Amino acid sequence: MPQELSLVVVGALHPNADGSNRLFEIRMLNPGDAIRLELDPTNKADPSAVSVHSARGYQIGYLSADRCGWVGGKIRQGQDIRAIFQQATRDGAVIRVHLDGQEPTLPPPPIEPVAPKLGAPIYEGDPDSGFWPDYIPPDE
Repeated sequence: MPQELSLVVVGALHPNADGSNRLFEIRMLNPGDAIRLELDPTNKADPSAVSVHSARGYQIGYLSADRCGWVGGKIRQGQDIRAIFQQATRDGAVIRVHLDGQEPTLPPPPIEPVAPKLGAPIYEGDPDSGFWPDYIPPDE
């Protein structure tokens, strides 16, 4: 099992008990910001839930159900798990964790596709000269 991995944060569409907005807090985070994981045994939906909190103390969601039991077990065993914010998603986030107490590192950014998507207009401008071609709509 790798010692460093990315985990999905779910439940960000739900408001926190104090009225704070989880998605807003996620949008305030930058890749590499510290994240805190906490066991949540009083969670009615899942007693093995692991809540995810920003360094400012706001809950941003929970680890997904397929990982919370495993990660929660490691936390209960006293294993030092460190986490950082990796990226926002449409309805949640992804965090990066290291299972041996070391600071996690962000993975390299995904490689951009070489070919443009089908049907996508191509706007190749030159920022140095300031030339940007006009959009020419397709003929119907």
